[in-house]
Amino acid sequence: MPDRKEKLILKYLCRICSGKRTCLVSPHDIAKEICNKMVLSVNEIDEVMASLSLQNYIDFVVSDSKNGYYYCVKLKKKGQTYLADSKKQKKAMLMLVFRSMFLATVSFVFGLILKTIFKS
Repeated sequence: MPDRKEKLILKYLCRICSGKRTCLVSPHDIAKEICNKMVLSVNEIDEVMASLSLQNYIDFVVSDSKNGYYYCVKLKKKGQTYLADSKKQKKAMLMLVFRSMFLATVSFVFGLILKTIFKS
């Protein structure tokens, strides 16, 4: 499971690479996109990209240019389904919380009813 840095970068890559075979993105574009949520250096972005590749989310190749270097990124199957999987996971967690709250409420009400029955 990706950590917070990896999640932010993976969400960004899923947005810009959706529907494409490959996309070209620079580390500076990634840093600029996620700077509101977290500040990352170029070295940290390199580490996160390598980690995402090891976790089978992406394939990437570093490409040099006169303006610096770029990542040529291709989402693997696990990366393509990441956004949908994370939505399903959030929905399942919310359902678990609501179910627990419902059962706690029913248990409380049942306890009150039993208390009033046996108190008399």
